[in-house]
Amino acid sequence: MKLHLKITKSVHENAAIYYEEAKETREKIKGVEKAIEETKKELVAAEKDAAEKKKQVKVKKEKKWHEKFHWFFTSSNKLAIGGKNAQQNDLLFAKHMESSDIFFHADIQGASAVFLKDGTNAEEQEMLEVAQFAACFSNAWKNANAAVDVYAVRKEQLAKHSHGGFIAAGGFAIAGERRWFRSTKLELKIGIGPSAMGSEPILTILPAVSKKKLENEVLLIPSKTGKEKGELAKQLAKRFGVHPDELLQILPNGRSKIKQ
Repeated sequence: MKLHLKITKSVHENAAIYYEEAKETREKIKGVEKAIEETKKELVAAEKDAAEKKKQVKVKKEKKWHEKFHWFFTSSNKLAIGGKNAQQNDLLFAKHMESSDIFFHADIQGASAVFLKDGTNAEEQEMLEVAQFAACFSNAWKNANAAVDVYAVRKEQLAKHSHGGFIAAGGFAIAGERRWFRSTKLELKIGIGPSAMGSEPILTILPAVSKKKLENEVLLIPSKTGKEKGELAKQLAKRFGVHPDELLQILPNGRSKIKQ
């Protein structure tokens, strides 16, 4: 190693100069080492983030027609769809209800009209599932009721006119005998599962009585001391690795809590 001494400086001054230069070099090395460590941490964090994103549920680019409503597939894979408001209730009745479908409604003011496709050929288990779904998507949940009565009728029993007058949006005139599902419990389960037989797993919500199993499943019940819909959506979004908006689309209105 060659040392370049300044002839105008004394030995001690030259030594001091080299000491300072060595000190600066050591500090630079420490800075480089620190930068390397920080870069390593950032890489580890990036890899972890990438791994988490792989676990996230893929948001489908194009929604199917029924996905703008409340919906689920029964244990035997029949489609049940319900209106999110009065206008959707009327739309489902006018555009999508067929003679083989069954209409479900909670016995309370303010509820989703739920239609079970091909309901006349449904199994008893499926009828119970749809009744519970209709119970949950009603003001009974908002009121934090533990249970509510639900009734079911066929298409020919429904009408939008009564005694010459038109029924208000979302309401129906009902003729004939109703089938009752008394004291139907308000309880839902949410998790990752197939939207239909053989389809890709997505975030979905089901009546608790459904026989279908969901990954990372959570049971929800209405509660006056529970979390508001938006707050719960944020909590569950972290659990399922999705955007809170996905939860807001499927959760019932009102306060809810996770059943332990």
